[in-house]
Amino acid sequence: MVAATVYEERPWLKFYREGVPSDVDVPEESVVDAFDKATDKWQNKTALVFYGSKISYRQLRDQVDRFATTLADLGIKKGDKVALLLLNSPQFIIAYFGALKAGATLTPISPVYVSLEIKHQIEDSGARILICQDILYDHVEKANVELDAVILTDITEYLPRLKRILGKSMLRAVYQRMSAPPVEIFEREGFYKFQELLKKYPPNPPTIEFDINNDLVTLPYTGGTTGLPKGAMITHKNIVAAEHLGNIFSGDIFEPGKEVVMAYLPFYHIYGQSVVMLGGISQGYTLVIFTTPDLDDILNSIESEKATLFYSVPSLYEALRDYARTDRVNWKRVKLLVSGADALLEDTARGWEKRTNTKIHEGWGMTETSSVGMLSPYGRPKVGSFGTPLPNTMAAIADPDGTDFLPVGEIGELLVRGPQVMKGYWKRPEETAKVLVEINGQTWLRTSDLASMDEEGYFYFYDRKRDMIKYKGLAVFAREVEEVLTSHPQIKEAGVIGVPDADVGENVKAIVVLETEARGKLMEGEVIKYCEERLAHYKCPKIVEFRGEVPKTDVGKVSRRELRESEEI
Repeated sequence: MVAATVYEERPWLKFYREGVPSDVDVPEESVVDAFDKATDKWQNKTALVFYGSKISYRQLRDQVDRFATTLADLGIKKGDKVALLLLNSPQFIIAYFGALKAGATLTPISPVYVSLEIKHQIEDSGARILICQDILYDHVEKANVELDAVILTDITEYLPRLKRILGKSMLRAVYQRMSAPPVEIFEREGFYKFQELLKKYPPNPPTIEFDINNDLVTLPYTGGTTGLPKGAMITHKNIVAAEHLGNIFSGDIFEPGKEVVMAYLPFYHIYGQSVVMLGGISQGYTLVIFTTPDLDDILNSIESEKATLFYSVPSLYEALRDYARTDRVNWKRVKLLVSGADALLEDTARGWEKRTNTKIHEGWGMTETSSVGMLSPYGRPKVGSFGTPLPNTMAAIADPDGTDFLPVGEIGELLVRGPQVMKGYWKRPEETAKVLVEINGQTWLRTSDLASMDEEGYFYFYDRKRDMIKYKGLAVFAREVEEVLTSHPQIKEAGVIGVPDADVGENVKAIVVLETEARGKLMEGEVIKYCEERLAHYKCPKIVEFRGEVPKTDVGKVSRRELRESEEI
């Protein structure tokens, strides 16, 4: 109980920005209510900028209401599931809010999914209608899924006239071997063109009454802790709470209706969807949308659009840190730089600060927490820490194999609770019971993240439980080894996994990508020696494999799952 008391006292509250409360009342409203309030209040303000094309909040509301009317006419009722297979674009936002206003629950699908993955998500979620980027439809066709309707859209529909050809060539470069289906597809029953529907239907959406505590906004699919991807049931209350608590935590540094956000993070992912898209729209911000994260496009837009908010991921900060044109941006004009979705390496954080004279504020969240759960207090980030819990949010470190809370400084499993925590996994009561557990009369989310808390209430990430390596019974954290490896000036990227060994349990294996000039020169023994000078002997790689690249997830994390799978082939 002594350990539990440490967390109950919430030591992190002392380091909140002045004026930020420990607890607040979360608005009793739906996401649709928040959208309507924003579009009423900021009608004449620019909502979206898409490669030079601008859409006001009034225009966005009109398009959303037309799409909601469309879906209602196509038979969508409250609680029905609508799938989105779209790149970042105005169409994604219009389809998203339009489906919500028709009463539907969204299930966004990753644009890099192949047919089997698409099939699983559509069939598991029970989606009836799919809104799809035309160049991505081929994978859907091969998936052979049953749908009531398919609505296809072209990425160039909202581009300025002079950029439409550029838009197609840009996507061909990124999504190779993909092309739009032939125009004859619209002769098939149940196939529609996005723009034709918007022109056909008036902006008369149905009136839907929402139960904000139980009605679902979105079913994002996640691997969770193990197994096939499963849908996290995110309610209206979850999303509104996540947005509200994040805004409250920032204090008075942001002004509703006046901020400009770089929106390159994929909207299908909960980080881009909840924090950037939903959070930005609800506050009347301008979203500068990028279909692909081109460094020059992002840097040019930060200057031309006078960006004030920059949400990103460690891999992009690392790329920008070493990019020649990064100095063209006055980074001090950006009010807040946030890193999420993966742990930010200390080398990246310190290198960024040295290069730009600005600090990155690291945050933590999961699909299961509607994206956000913790953030570094404004103006007081600690390198290596993902910050402190938001208002109304509790966090603790517990025994990974039990429910006992651990003392300050000890490494264990991160547990969180708060109004942004999901309702559970869609149609997976057994999986839900594994992660939503009752301890001392409170329901906590077991995150499977191994972390610790310091005396000031800042939390530090070590690894995912499944990524921890056991060498002769000793715990080795893959992230710690990766951080040492990437601090080597000749190592560009690294991924670390455990490979089975009958004598020691698991050997530490490093998959290393060298800088171009070091290839063929830096040898395995030199890499191991470098680690031996900086790590305990049992943490050092016993095997080093050089590759041209390490596999990444679609938000830039090293995909240790793919690395492990490659060992099994």
